[in-house]
Amino acid sequence: MRQSLNEGQLILTNLLKDMGKEVERILQGCMQSLISLDRTQAEGWIAEDQLVNDFERRVDDECVRLIATQQPVAKDLRKIVSAMKISTDLERMADLAIDIAKVVRRIDGPLCKPLIDIPQMAEKALEMMQQGLEAYSNEDMELAHGLALQDDEVDHLYKKIVRDLLVIMSEKPEIIDQGMYLIFVGRYLERIADHATNIGENVIYIATAERQDLNK
Repeated sequence: MRQSLNEGQLILTNLLKDMGKEVERILQGCMQSLISLDRTQAEGWIAEDQLVNDFERRVDDECVRLIATQQPVAKDLRKIVSAMKISTDLERMADLAIDIAKVVRRIDGPLCKPLIDIPQMAEKALEMMQQGLEAYSNEDMELAHGLALQDDEVDHLYKKIVRDLLVIMSEKPEIIDQGMYLIFVGRYLERIADHATNIGENVIYIATAERQDLNK
């Protein structure tokens, strides 16, 4: 039975890794459509939503199968339950990435400023997601705790984006709508980073059976 349980947990780990790669692909594509203001490209990414949803269902099905057939307890059970929570976080990350593509539908004209901080936020959020999944795979508490500091960096970038855009909007009232949409993008990326910290919290829960808040 132990071997079957280990094999099932490896399946879960690999499913989550593949799901993470899909989220990364979608977020990078949606960001590129924003940078280039390519509405056709954006519409293509919006249509990709179902792929991540399918991964979430596969993770849930494998978790249910393992619980029903292997009757895991203690740490094993926590790791399986956490896989379900992590897949939900990844699915929500993909939804937020697609929200960025939907913003492209609404922006008219050239961008009011070159996008520098927003792509940095996206890159940091993806690094956090990758670190969280690595922490889950290796049950690495140090990696999990490190997500808190990275989340602070993302929050700092978001605040800077809001400040910079508010200044531009005050000077150029004609770009207020665009400025607000870009603030929304920053908010979506900040939430993606929050979901990455949730992955770290689940890793800590697996190891300690305690819930810690990494997003303070």
